[in-house]
Order: sequence, then structure tokens, then C-alpha cells
Amino acid sequence: MPTSSERRASGGPVLQDAVTDAIMTAMFEELAAVGYGKLSVEAVAKRAGAGKAAIYRRWPSKQAMVIELVTQVAIRTADDPDTGSLRGDLRAFLAAAEAGLRHPLASRIIPDLFAESGRTPELAEAMRPRISQVRREQAGALLQRAVERGELSADLNVPLALDFLVGPLYWRLTVLAAPTDPDYLDQLTDMLLTAFGAGAA
Repeated sequence: MPTSSERRASGGPVLQDAVTDAIMTAMFEELAAVGYGKLSVEAVAKRAGAGKAAIYRRWPSKQAMVIELVTQVAIRTADDPDTGSLRGDLRAFLAAAEAGLRHPLASRIIPDLFAESGRTPELAEAMRPRISQVRREQAGALLQRAVERGELSADLNVPLALDFLVGPLYWRLTVLAAPTDPDYLDQLTDMLLTAFGAGAA
């Protein structure tokens, strides 16, 4: 049987976790360096110190590799704070989102993948439900808890509220690449509370 540091692909050979971890690290570094369009299995394998066969034993294509690894990290780092108040939840959610968007690799990878999704429909179709939808569901749970606590109206337009929640920070950090003041997240939290009609439920 495979040891704790190994796993077996369905019907395939034993896959060592150490090699998988090296490939994951190499993939993110290479993706940040050259972008999805120029990313190649050969370059990832070379950076990981592995053979191409090691990658193809795990994923059938570059696209499959990128989608699975990006999804794993996105879900693992997704934050669904439950502080007991809408203000606390929003502030914690925004802080986690800011930290993610400011990560040296993420700040280069995320805009590139969104741009590539516009050029590659199959990439967009594969990524949207596995990454964006998970994030929106978690943020939606945050808003639903506020409705149940009476902090938000049950008539809140949740899809539109979710756009408000993630849009300004993404625009500021990713599109404009602009710095933020120390109290930026507090000001954004206050603006979101007003936009959502907090306290008017």
C-alpha cells in the first residue's frame, strides 16, 4: 500500500506527495513568471526537477493541472469568518481578500487567468464553477447569517450585494494596482454596510 507520503492515481502508479508538492510550487512560480498562454508542461517539469511523465501521470493536460492546483489553493485559502456581527464578518472577509490579492504570486496569476479566460472559453467554463462560485457561496453564507440575525433585510438582493462586496477591493488592488490607506478597509466596510442597508431590516 502507498505510504503516508504517497498516493495512487486511479488505476495508475503510486504518486509521491513530495513530487506533487514540487510540481505545484513550480507551476505557480512558472505561471506567475510567464502567464498561462506561455506556460508549458516542460518548463514546469524542469523547474520542479521532475520529468514530464510525472506531470502527465497526475494531469492529462496543462489546463487540467492549472485548474486543479489553482482550485485547491483558492478553496484552501478561502475565508468564511463568523465573528457574530455583520461588521466584524465584512471586515475580516475584506482583510483576508486583501491579503490574498497582495500575495506576490497571486497578484500576477489572478489577473492573467481572468484575461486568459476571456480568450479561452473552455478555461473559463472550467474555472468559474470551481473557484468563483465557491467564493461567492461563502460570501453569500456571510450575508445570510446577517439576515438571520436581523442585521440585513430578507429582501436583500444577494447577487448584487456579492458584486458590491468583492468588486471595489479587486478593482483597487488588481486593476488599478493602487496603494490603500491604513483605514481603507474600515471605510470600505462602512460603505458596504450603508449599501446593504444594515440596521434597516
